[in-house]
Amino acid sequence: MSYVPTLKKLYAEQVVPELVKRRGYKNKHQVPKLVKINLNTGIDAEADKNQIADVARDMGLIAGQKPVLARTRRAIANFKLKPNQVTGCHVTLRGMAMWEFLYRLLAVALPTIRDFRGVGSKLDGQGNYTLGITDHSIFPEITVETIKKHIGLDITIVTTAENDDEGRELLKLLGMPFRRIEAAPKVNAA
Repeated sequence: MSYVPTLKKLYAEQVVPELVKRRGYKNKHQVPKLVKINLNTGIDAEADKNQIADVARDMGLIAGQKPVLARTRRAIANFKLKPNQVTGCHVTLRGMAMWEFLYRLLAVALPTIRDFRGVGSKLDGQGNYTLGITDHSIFPEITVETIKKHIGLDITIVTTAENDDEGRELLKLLGMPFRRIEAAPKVNAA
């Protein structure tokens, strides 16, 4: 018997039937699903080879696979960029690695943020969600002693949702801790 990630099992057993019931889909294949998760970070233009290697190592530990280094195509003097210079690093997760990463993000990494009150609920208009993390040390794979410089991450969750409401509902049922938007108290102008 093959291994099925915990979050994928939750999606198949609870999320799909719940979305079919709530949204009235005629077929379970109409239910939105996750396509991929992209992790992206930028690297300083003046970074030396050791810093680039450290960032690539940390991204590899977080994602569980080797990252791709993004390089410049041409020189831009105002930004102190030379041709073929490393300016970032990114990873695309699909399949089981995607489900495992999302589970670690939701169950382990996000709750370790100090004074965490949830994440913003704004999606991109097409059902995809991007989350910015300012410090990568929230992931348990990163040991604080080995960090020389803290890096930020952009995490993009790409879904097959048709609109933001479907995507938000899918992510909420998967366990995304969206921040509650509380209504402002009404003031009587007498």
